[in-house]
Amino acid sequence: MTTNQLRAVQNARPFKPFTLSLADGERVKVSHPELLLITPGGRTVVVATGDDSVRIIDLLLVTEIRVGNGTGKRPKKRK
Repeated sequence: MTTNQLRAVQNARPFKPFTLSLADGERVKVSHPELLLITPGGRTVVVATGDDSVRIIDLLLVTEIRVGNGTGKRPKKRK
């Protein structure tokens, strides 16, 4: 994963929540662009979580970015 890929998702307009998949199988949800900080060196990211804590993640351990709400539901078709 590169910082450019992560910044592109973070700065997308309109913003869509996304999930970072880590090498150990864990997933970290980013629900707002201001909840993600990429350090100046670009190797570490900090994600503020919903329970007033933060996750510090080595960007080299991020295997995938999944964009969307993660519900797996498709939007309903209009008739």
